[in-house]
Formats: sequence, C-alpha cells, structure tokens
Amino acid sequence: MPLQMIGAPSDPDLIRLPWDIPLEEWPVHHLVTLPRGISRHVVRFARLSGRVYAIKEISARYAKREYKLLWDLARVDAPAVEPVAVVTGRAAADGSELDSALITRHLQFSLPYRAVLSGSVRPDTLTRLLDALAVLLVRLHLNGFYWGDCSLSNTLFRRDAGAFAAYLVDAETGELHPAISEGQRAHDIDVAHVNIYGEMLDLEAGGLLHPTIDPLAFSEQLVERYTRLWEELTEDEIIEEVDWHRVDHRVRRLNSLGFDVAEMMIRRKAGTSRIIVRPKVVDAGHHQRRLLRLTGLDVEENQARRLLNDLDSFRVSKGLRHEDEAIVAHRWLAEVFQPVVGAIPAELRRKLEPAQLFHEVLDHRWYMSEAAGKDVGLEAAVKSYVANVLVHKPDEKAVITAADPVGAAADPLSP
Repeated sequence: MPLQMIGAPSDPDLIRLPWDIPLEEWPVHHLVTLPRGISRHVVRFARLSGRVYAIKEISARYAKREYKLLWDLARVDAPAVEPVAVVTGRAAADGSELDSALITRHLQFSLPYRAVLSGSVRPDTLTRLLDALAVLLVRLHLNGFYWGDCSLSNTLFRRDAGAFAAYLVDAETGELHPAISEGQRAHDIDVAHVNIYGEMLDLEAGGLLHPTIDPLAFSEQLVERYTRLWEELTEDEIIEEVDWHRVDHRVRRLNSLGFDVAEMMIRRKAGTSRIIVRPKVVDAGHHQRRLLRLTGLDVEENQARRLLNDLDSFRVSKGLRHEDEAIVAHRWLAEVFQPVVGAIPAELRRKLEPAQLFHEVLDHRWYMSEAAGKDVGLEAAVKSYVANVLVHKPDEKAVITAADPVGAAADPLSP
C-alpha cells in the first residue's frame, strides 16, 4: 500500500518527514521539546515553517476515526486539538509495516496537567483544574459527545485569567451523537471519577500532592462540580407568574458561567398558576463573543470577562457612558490594551498570551496600588511587572529547540 496523507495539511513539507522510520527513532533535528504528559502511544512534536505539529503513532483504523471525530468537534466549536491529517501506508526500509500517524496542530500556550502542577501542588490550583475539566465535560455533553476516557491526562490546559481553560486531547474512545443519553453521561462521569482518583494517587506517590488533599474526596469534587453546572444549564425552573425577575436572574447566572441563552421555552403547569421555564443554552463563550465583536480580540472566556471589566471601567473613567460601545472599545484598544502589550519587551512576549499578560499586569497594578495607598497607574505597573514578575516566568509558548537525544518530546496528544 503506497504512503498516503489524508486531510488538509497546510504545510507540504509534512509529507517529506521520515515516515519510513518508527516515530520513536526519528532524528532529533525533526523534533522539538515541550512539556509532555503520559501516553500509551508514541507521540512526537515536529516543527515545520514555524508551526509545531503533534504526531501520534496509532493504527490506521483508530487514526482515521479520531481524525473524523476531531473534525466533528471542530464543526460544533468544541474545545479540542485541531486535526491536520492522517498518514497511512507507512513501511520501513525493510518492507515491514508501520502504524499510521495522526497529525494535529499544537495548541500554543497549553500545558499537560503535570506541567501545570510541577512542584508541590496547592489545593486551589487543583480545584481550578477540576473546574476547567468540569466545564469541558459539560460542553462536550451538551454537544452530544461521549468521551469514554475523561481524565486530567487526556486534557490540555491553558491559563485563562485566574483560572484555566481545558481542551480535549484524545478522542480515540469518543462518540458523537445528536444528543448524549443519560447512560452515556453517567458512564462518562464514573470514568472521570475513577481516572482522576488514580491520577491523584499517582501524584501522592510522587510526593507532588499537598498533604491536606484526600485523593478520593478530591476526585469526588469533579462529580459535584459537574453536577451543579449541568443542573444549572439544563434543569427546568418553576416560577410564580409574578416572579419574572427570576428568569432574568437565571439568564445572568448562565452568562456568568460563560454560556449564552438562545431562547427560553415557557409552559404552564396544569392546575396551578406556575410557569415552567427552561432555557435553551448554546455553547460557552458569552464574553468571548462580545469581546471579539467589539475589539477583534479572540481570547479565553475568563480573560474576555476581565478585559471587558477593564473596558467598562475605562468607559466610566472617561465619561463615555452614553457613547457607542464600539467607539469606546476602539479607544480602549488604542489607549490601554495595545500600549500595555507593546511595552512588553519583544523577547519576553512568548512567555504568555497578550490577554494573559494584560490580565496579570492589571493584577500587579492592584497589588502595587494597595501597597502604595493610591493608584500607581498602568505605566509603573507594566515596568514593575516586567522587571519583577515576567522575567522569572517560564516560556509557555512552543519553544523551538532541538529535541534531546532520548526523544523526550512534549505530548499534547497524550492520552
């Protein structure tokens, strides 16, 4: 069978990679080193034309299946890695068959959970990871996706203001349906609970878990957080006809969680004066979409919320309450956001995304102002942040360097 690449590769050099060599034996000059997770497959990173691709060696059947599932998830705007191509028909120089390969685009500024939790793990950091994972699982279930192997290891995390945003990495066991059944949903939650319990035990055995954290109790928190969020998004709410303000409160609560409401379904309950209200929830990203519409900035949900808060503060401070929102947003971009990002030295901008940099500068300004007893201003905050905070942070963008001799390449595809 001849070598075939199926998909939409943006770089023609992908086909020129050494597909006749097992992935674990690839020459180091093709590879880059990034933080990696645990994988039951051989996974490597390759850099071509300034882009980084994750390549996973897997059987042709599962490679094609996962490629299709990842594209299906992309079509419904679910948070997952982006598929690029499937390579089949691989053969070694001696004619022996090699496994196929799935190629995905590396998700920049993302980290596996072990990289996020390097060093002693604080309980609040784990809580934020669980919150992100619960939101991811709910979003997938709302789209009818059954994961089958939800875990921290199968997820990538990006910093999102003070929280994290989670992305599905491995869809090998997944199924996409018009709607997920209650049995599938329950099984997904059970699998997530067991997997996370095992991961907590592993961290504990490695001395990485804070002594106050009970692995079993902590894994149960995911179930609790997931259940609360799912009920908030899907449960009917019975209200008295005079309590219409509760409908507005429900919409606001959903918006605060990052979800939009497409429409409300309202029906009377027979024999009573009560009305049952059920919102039709659309995908997460309420604040993302508003910020993108106003400024063109495409960022994570919590980052968008923080930037919009600063935009609203700018409107008030400049006396622009009655000005058109789009005009205010344009001024805020030109007078606040862009000058802050532009003040970061070029060699340090790879450490964090611009929106995350801006968020952290705002935090730094607040702490400085509290210590000084007055507002120190953005200019002073940026200078202090760069000199005292940013220079000590690790580079979270793809670091384009040669891989080490043992091929310890990072692994955003790692299941």
